[in-house]
Amino acid sequence: MTGVILSVLWDSVEFGSSRLSLLRALTEREKMRTLMKLRISLLVIALLVVWVFDSAAGQNKPGDSASSKLIALENKFNAAYRSGDIAVMNSLLAEDFIITVEDGSTFSKSGYIADNGRPDFHVEISDLSGLSVRMHGNTAVVTGAYHEKGISKGQPYEYHDRFTDVWMNISGRWQIIASHYSNATSQ
Repeated sequence: MTGVILSVLWDSVEFGSSRLSLLRALTEREKMRTLMKLRISLLVIALLVVWVFDSAAGQNKPGDSASSKLIALENKFNAAYRSGDIAVMNSLLAEDFIITVEDGSTFSKSGYIADNGRPDFHVEISDLSGLSVRMHGNTAVVTGAYHEKGISKGQPYEYHDRFTDVWMNISGRWQIIASHYSNATSQ
């Protein structure tokens, strides 16, 4: 009889040990599932971060044809402004163009062109730098730094500005619809 009891006890211990092994296996499986879920979540988050940064950087990629074209048009307008080429300026400004200049004055297209066409106005230096283009469909915002030096009404002047130009693709042609220039603060 003792042998039977020992045999049943031994079977219980073995069964108990297999139950323990089964519980350990389930725990390991759950650990693996949790770890896999964590890895997948981290991968998804990493992909989202890459996508967000790629989208943001894509707004001003040097190879982007619209951005490159707008930078070329900014330079074309700047050269026309410097040389007083009213015809080129006229072609690049939209009919409802408005500009706010350093002293807070605003000019329409005709007022701006008339002011720049004065015989007592001469631009010696007109430099753009740090240009950035942000595309928004058929509209683009160009920002940058601007340095201008010249003579107006017999008096020398010099500006170190920050500027914003808003361009719109109107009937297949990019034109400036608004500009804002403000004096850069010294740092």
